[in-house]
Parts: sequence; structure tokens; C-alpha cells
Amino acid sequence: MAAYRESHRSYHTLQHLGECLALFSQAIDLAANPGAVELALWFHDAVYAPRSGDNERRSAEWAVHELEAAGVSSEVRQRVFDLILATCHNAVPADPDAQLLVDIDLAILGTPPHRFAEYDRQVREEYRWVPGFLYRIKRKQVLNAFQARAEIFSTPYFRARFEASARVNLRGAINAA
Repeated sequence: MAAYRESHRSYHTLQHLGECLALFSQAIDLAANPGAVELALWFHDAVYAPRSGDNERRSAEWAVHELEAAGVSSEVRQRVFDLILATCHNAVPADPDAQLLVDIDLAILGTPPHRFAEYDRQVREEYRWVPGFLYRIKRKQVLNAFQARAEIFSTPYFRARFEASARVNLRGAINAA
């Protein structure tokens, strides 16, 4: 909890974690291994340093360390590690639990316009050290990558709930960048 309260965070905070956990509680029946998915949600952004490229790996390693100290089996530790790495968003996961986890993490893209705008401001704040022109270029690349996907969400549940509004939000943010 303390990690999600770090002063350099604006989006990757307890608000984001709470939103993810609330979505998970609504979709828990979609998980093959709900315990592992929930643990991965708790840890998926535990380490967040905007200037670092290995936040997910470090978060996953932290989870494994804590789970090992708690006596959790190596199988579950590895499962949680792999699930957290899926939140790198560099590929669409094939594993159904990873798909669920990633869809929960990406659900912010399909939220109502006022929440999406708040999210967009929060992400900009986390990257306040990046010059505006460069931030707009990089942000547009990230958003375009999601927009270019045939489907942003992997699970039918999240696709039905968020796909259309995510496309609208992304188009607006891309045009504004």
C-alpha cells in the first residue's frame, strides 16, 4: 500500500489499484485461478518508476519474494510472476488469466470521458519531466498501438463492456496529442 502512495505517482496509485480490484470482483468468475490473478493485481504496479523500463519485472520479483516468505508454493509464485509480466503490454497474452488481468489493467481506456481525461492528466503528471513535444509524440505512439489492435480487450466480457468507448477515448486523445 505504501508503494502505491509514493509521491511521484499520479495514476499508478491506490485509485488505480482500487479500480482494478473492483473490476476483478465483478469478473472473478472468469478467472481459472482467481487467487493468482488477485495477487498479480495487488503487485502489478507495486514498483513504478517512470524513468525505468523494468517496473513489471521488479514488481513481479517483489511479489515472488513476499510470496516465498509467506510459504506460498513455487508453482503459485511462478504463476503470479508470469501474470505480472503480462502487464508489460508488449504482446496480447494467450493465457486466459493473463488476458483477464491485462483487460482489467486496460479498462481505464474505456471509462467514461471524465475519468479517461483524469487518467490522461495523471499519466502526463507522472511524466512531467519529459518535454511537452516529446511527451506528445511518445504518448501518441502508445495510444496508436492500442488503437491499431484488432481488439483492445481479449475477453468477451471486457470487450463488450469497454471496447467501443475505449476506441472513442483513444481517438480523442490521439487527435488532441
